[in-house]
Amino acid sequence: MSGALSPDALARACADAMWQDDRASQGLGMRITEIGPGRATLQMTIQPHMVNGHGIAHGGFIFTLADSAFAFACNSHNDRTVAAQGSISFIRSGKLGDIMTARAVEVSRSGRSGIYDVRVTSGDTVIAEFRGHSRSIGGTLVSADAPDAI
Repeated sequence: MSGALSPDALARACADAMWQDDRASQGLGMRITEIGPGRATLQMTIQPHMVNGHGIAHGGFIFTLADSAFAFACNSHNDRTVAAQGSISFIRSGKLGDIMTARAVEVSRSGRSGIYDVRVTSGDTVIAEFRGHSRSIGGTLVSADAPDAI
């Protein structure tokens, strides 16, 4: 059956296309665990090279996980989008071996701009809250008229 992809299938196709060349997220051991229109969940395990001089997860790696989840969420509509701004509030420390989960959700999307919130957790513990502002740069990730796999 051919025709336009469903929103969920389109979000998955966009994630697959982005993941193919995302050496940063792959190199840090991130995994996409959920994807849909305007949302994405990624996980990453805190490894020895991600721990700072205080023996806790370095904030830069937590920010990077949140930023990657943000990127997959804001590109899920098949509109090439980049970060215009991002900020993070660290709430608790992560530690070696923690499996960090970043859940990104779309707050608003209008014209070329979007706002996304990302909560980073370890189990039930909130580690950080991230807010990202996106900007569409034009173009698509995949053909929107690809055969529907569903």
